[in-house]
Amino acid sequence: MNASGAPLQSNTALPPLSSAAALAPDEDQTFPDLMSRRYGVRDAAFQAVAQGGGEHYFSAFALYLHATPLHIGILAALPQFVGVIAQLASVKLVQHFGHPHRLLLTGGWAQTLCWVPLLALPFLFPQIGPWLLVGCAMLYFAFGHGTAPVWHSLLAGLVEPEDRGSYFAKRARMTALASFVALGVAGSILTLGQSWEIAWLGFVVVFLGSAAARLAALRCQMRISTSGLVQGLEAPKGFRHFLFQTATLNFRNFLLFSGSMHFAVLLSGPFFVVYLLRDLHWTYLHYAGWMASSLLAQFLTLTPWGQFGDRYGNKLLLTMTSLAVPLLPLGYVLSENYLFLLGWNFGGGVIWAGLSLGLQNYVLDSVRPEERTRGIALTNAMNAVGWGLGALTGSWLATVMPATLAIGSWELAPASNLPLLFALSGILRLTISVSLLHRFTEPRAVGRPPHQQLFRELPIIKPLAARLDWRSPRVAQ
Repeated sequence: MNASGAPLQSNTALPPLSSAAALAPDEDQTFPDLMSRRYGVRDAAFQAVAQGGGEHYFSAFALYLHATPLHIGILAALPQFVGVIAQLASVKLVQHFGHPHRLLLTGGWAQTLCWVPLLALPFLFPQIGPWLLVGCAMLYFAFGHGTAPVWHSLLAGLVEPEDRGSYFAKRARMTALASFVALGVAGSILTLGQSWEIAWLGFVVVFLGSAAARLAALRCQMRISTSGLVQGLEAPKGFRHFLFQTATLNFRNFLLFSGSMHFAVLLSGPFFVVYLLRDLHWTYLHYAGWMASSLLAQFLTLTPWGQFGDRYGNKLLLTMTSLAVPLLPLGYVLSENYLFLLGWNFGGGVIWAGLSLGLQNYVLDSVRPEERTRGIALTNAMNAVGWGLGALTGSWLATVMPATLAIGSWELAPASNLPLLFALSGILRLTISVSLLHRFTEPRAVGRPPHQQLFRELPIIKPLAARLDWRSPRVAQ
């Protein structure tokens, strides 16, 4: 999401696989937690470059390989299903490896090396290029998902619960900024390659740059302190015991909401790139600008969203954003104008920033530290199932839905049937929000703003309210 959005540091080469201990910085031992938090933010920047310059263009690469909407849906779905298995296996894997750094190092190198066949095989066998891309993406995401629960559990242990929203908002802002830059650079390179009729070379440059960024992120991960956290990563029971015995009904209802919302979002999510590039004939640079508008909004609002969640709770944050997110797909039914859709996606970025931050932090607030890795893995697995099922269902609907909608004398005829699929996704999002949000509550003791002040507490609104005099001059000071 959306679901699940920096300056680069030097990309120093990593030592061989067997020398993980050599990466631990002796000079950082005096302030391990402080330095670890800093490296956690730097990791976010490099991971964002790998995603913004690489993963975000997987669908565009598939279209270059003449993929159909069915290919796009499968590309969005199958890697997530493989990721479910990797997420659930990661809890056992960290016990097998004996130390979190060993799992992070193995998964990081394996994911980086996946860029080689992902780039080479579709060009060597173009007749089955889209399917080869799907297969390589499955491996790529499996190695990435296999390290995610352990990594996020380590990060969560570095900060106090009352500061968690602000810290992860800081990481997310760095992610948004780095993704913004990477998207723009990658889009420019791909557009230049397209204009020179060497688009394949543009993808090679962009994807190899993403591989280098992934190695830089791995270097930052090796600098994270694990003192006092290794034992906390190992809970004594399995997933079934955790889900049905340890986890609260509140958390189980949250899992249902999160997985269902991912299903509704991914019903349309993978097909925006098809609609914009194929049906509206945007260039890669137009597409990059559209994605960057959302990231810019996230960069501007993640910190105030994090502060809002810390102060008033992540449940209220989820409620406000979940009731707004159904509106987002409808803009693509209303207009095809580039500037309108650019601004609409900026507004969507504001909402997605709060929703994704709330979904992440609610999990961290709801489970005990010793069960955190399992809680994160189970949540990510539920989200991935919803993601995959939504993408597969959307790919089927994209082939059977009509291209026009007529009610009496009124007729809607968009560029393709995809805007109607977007509208269906919006209706389903609203249904899920209304029916499931009331089934779980805030796990922390938090304050609640008066209803008349709630609007003024929102990102963008709050700084404006602080700078403008909203009071009547007739009211006594």
